[in-house]
Amino acid sequence: MLKVSIITVCYNSAQTIENTIQSVVEQDYKNIEYIIVDGKSTDDTLKIIEKYKTNISKLFSEKDDGIYFAINKGIALATGDIVAIIHADDFYTTTTIISSVVKTFEEKQTDTVYGDLQYVDRIDTSKVTRNWKSGEYKEGLFRKGWMPPHPAFFVKKYCYDKFGTFSTTLKSAADYEMMLRLLEKYKCTTSYIPHVLVKMRVGGKSNVTIMNRIKANREDKNAWVMNDLKPGMFTFILKPLSKAGQFFNQN
Repeated sequence: MLKVSIITVCYNSAQTIENTIQSVVEQDYKNIEYIIVDGKSTDDTLKIIEKYKTNISKLFSEKDDGIYFAINKGIALATGDIVAIIHADDFYTTTTIISSVVKTFEEKQTDTVYGDLQYVDRIDTSKVTRNWKSGEYKEGLFRKGWMPPHPAFFVKKYCYDKFGTFSTTLKSAADYEMMLRLLEKYKCTTSYIPHVLVKMRVGGKSNVTIMNRIKANREDKNAWVMNDLKPGMFTFILKPLSKAGQFFNQN
């Protein structure tokens, strides 16, 4: 029975983290190692986490140098066959998500698995504001601006051990660079689950302002350079444009 390590990183997330934790501990798959890495929160985050301590395998609360440092810390602590990352603003859509993911890993004998994601209103999570339908991956799609949603991207632990974790030199594109590296550079195999696996509250770091989007686009270019990969002529135009349709199909 494959072991799944689920990592949540958080900092002053009292408003949302209970929803995240509940979506993990209510999963019907039993062989889960739940790791929470907290950045030394000063609000009620740790009090909320304490309520679920019997369901949490490892908890670390200490100052760190940012989200990707914290994620890498969680991956280093993970002892599972599969690693999942669910942030404190996100939650799994049903109690059968991890079971479905594990079944796909087993049936497809793949290195990674991914699915779809919905952005939802921060207060009313039943209100969908953006629908990210990933579609099947084919080699070369990154050059056309494609990428899967990172919270719905599950990775065999040996891929991180062999090909590296998240780049801490990038501020907002480390998830993009990691998936580009695994799928395009090292040809890790992947399989798509055509269902919404994760819901994410609006307010992502790289999309808050136009200036942040410009900075994120620069980091996207760096991600290709770091991996000695050559993007397409219009990759960095197509990447933001490819997300436009997600705002119109919200069902």
